[in-house]
Amino acid sequence: MRPELSVQGTATAIEGPLLFLRRNVEVGLNEAVEILSEDGPPKLGRVAILDQDAMVVEVLESTIGLGLQDVRVRFLAEPLHFAVGPGLLGRVFNGVGEPVDGGPGVAARKRLRIDGVPINPTVRELPTDFIETGVTAIDLMNSLVRGQKLPLFSAGGMPHDRIASDIAQNARLRRAGETAFAIVFVGIGISHDIAETFRRTMQDSGALAHTAMFLNLASESSTQRLLTPRFALTAAEYLAADEGRHVLVIMTDMTNYCEALREVSASHGEVPSRKGYPGYMYSDLATIYERAGVLRGAKGTITQLPILTMPADDITHPIPDLTGYITEGQIVLDHTLDRKGVYPPINVLPSLSRLMDQGIGKGYSHPDHPALANQLYASYAKAVRVRVLASVVGRDGLTALDLQYLEFADRFETSLIAQSGRRTLEESMESGWALLRRLPKSELTRLSDAQIARYIESAEVRKEGSAHA
Repeated sequence: MRPELSVQGTATAIEGPLLFLRRNVEVGLNEAVEILSEDGPPKLGRVAILDQDAMVVEVLESTIGLGLQDVRVRFLAEPLHFAVGPGLLGRVFNGVGEPVDGGPGVAARKRLRIDGVPINPTVRELPTDFIETGVTAIDLMNSLVRGQKLPLFSAGGMPHDRIASDIAQNARLRRAGETAFAIVFVGIGISHDIAETFRRTMQDSGALAHTAMFLNLASESSTQRLLTPRFALTAAEYLAADEGRHVLVIMTDMTNYCEALREVSASHGEVPSRKGYPGYMYSDLATIYERAGVLRGAKGTITQLPILTMPADDITHPIPDLTGYITEGQIVLDHTLDRKGVYPPINVLPSLSRLMDQGIGKGYSHPDHPALANQLYASYAKAVRVRVLASVVGRDGLTALDLQYLEFADRFETSLIAQSGRRTLEESMESGWALLRRLPKSELTRLSDAQIARYIESAEVRKEGSAHA
């Protein structure tokens, strides 16, 4: 390995988080650097652009106070690494992996590159097994599967932060012990108040004991924002590969990440693409999202739940559009449900979990789970069509069956989707069966005769018996 190099007096300009230097040494792209000045501790950075005569260094901390004449740059002859080891769980870090909870540094067992290593597609296995989040609209209707990448599409003013916090507190693997499950929670470009709320909520609930938190504040450098998910995923990879844990990585908000990517790209003078975002945003997002999955022979797995806010509520915007191409489905929040007071305001019709069929059913969740989810989805879709019809012809123009579907739609949203606390899968399924009992049995075309007899007719018999008693 090349020894460390140090230069001084080569700085030509400082623009925001970027330090421009004359090139007089042989260095590599993405090489880690330390920026030294007369005042203050060293600042971490990395080489972002190289040509024959100049280079650009992304500084991961504030550049305020740096002087062009006295600044000295030390090139570390390696990419950025993160020192990981036992004791990651229960800790709170900033965006570059430094503890901010007042505790000591992590006892390092190894140093890993934060950009990860390429994964051979032939060693990937199909994700299976059900992760229970405690959210009915996800568990029952759009199940999260261990090893999956399932994003949550939100919008401005929606309670996605609360949903992220609830899932982080309540998620569990039904078929594995508590020690085999861990959470890596990543806040990207969030306010100080939200960061403190996340930290306090996780600590008070006891969930912090099996969680590693990485919190990047909106006031911090945009270049640091680009590295926060990479430091967090490096920790997740250590927990999965070395400690054999099944890790759920919750990242909020990936829109802040993409905005930082656009800002830094513009600072570099790169030619913009759609809506000003760099043309390589797809491949850049893929370097994050593809660090999830099930690998043959690995002891642990990584599941991702990235959360993003759709600019102007536009699902065709480049950020949700490109995210949808890389990931395996989406959970969509809805303003109409939110205005009705439904929490969580998840619209199940545009939502989709492409790997749901691989992780539910006999041996994973419940043998009757797939049929129940399909029937609820079909019935709600028909009820929404009846709502549209009612808005045209009025309630007087509807049949008796149509009126039943109108009531079904309201109860689906207010009693099944809406919830005030954590629900187990069994509680969610019972709510679903209770809802289907309000429809005629002839409408339950997605259920078998045995399922109708077990969950619909038997309940009616019990109800009649209690009424006679």
